[in-house]
Amino acid sequence: MKNKTHAEKRIGRKRVAVRTLTYILLAVWALAVLFPFYWMLLSSVKSYGAYNSEYVPAFYTVAPTLENYVSAFREAPLAKYFLNTLIFTLLTTGIMLTVTVLAAFAFARLEFKGKNIVFALFLALMMIPNELVIITNFQTITSAGMRNTFHGLILPSVASVFYIYLLKENFEQIPDELYKAAKVDGTSDFKYLVKVMLPIARPTLITIAILKIIECWNSYVWPRLITDEKARFLVSNGIQEIRENGFGRENVPAMMAAVVLVSLPLIVLFLIFRKRIMKGVSMGGTKG
Repeated sequence: MKNKTHAEKRIGRKRVAVRTLTYILLAVWALAVLFPFYWMLLSSVKSYGAYNSEYVPAFYTVAPTLENYVSAFREAPLAKYFLNTLIFTLLTTGIMLTVTVLAAFAFARLEFKGKNIVFALFLALMMIPNELVIITNFQTITSAGMRNTFHGLILPSVASVFYIYLLKENFEQIPDELYKAAKVDGTSDFKYLVKVMLPIARPTLITIAILKIIECWNSYVWPRLITDEKARFLVSNGIQEIRENGFGRENVPAMMAAVVLVSLPLIVLFLIFRKRIMKGVSMGGTKG
């Protein structure tokens, strides 16, 4: 009995040690992940003079200021860029969801010749480097005369092979018996999609929408490449413009303030829908 008790204590101590080590590693990892956000927020409340006078970066400030947030709007029409980004994000996400739903339904439920080959080719597109796609898109958009337009910004982003695959896997989890019963009752494919499949796949749809919103809001390379008129600038262009208005030096504090303002909506969105995102991804990636 004593040996058993001693063994149980040893196992208990081992579990506590493992749990403690796990928490320490998670805490270190959390600090490593959160430190850039802390540095961004700290830099945004340092004055321009104080930031540029630091030979060794300080991890705190004794005189925080909100002047950089005022400068972020004064040195660039950030409000206009926010509006452009909002329009770009909503239109791109809405069109992409429509394309994704229809394509995923076709691959999951409709039968047509060469479906598996076409889908395999779709998946093969994910192996193409993004740089090659950007070059091709740039040439296509330029040739079509759509530079410095919302059409040119939006069109290359309205289809995603990954999101089609994710939603297709989710659609295929819906029993075939429901589809056959609906067809017996005379239900059209479109009505079955709207009335049955979309409500069941709602968590995955919400996940795709949120991920696409984040992707569009954070777009940098493509907007910088396809637009050079301020009337079509997004917030990414605005941040770069603020960065370059530092009176001969980079205005990093104002730029960091702009980054905080740009990041805040996404952080709030993720915190609100984080459980739905995890649920949608797990539903889309699990079959059976």
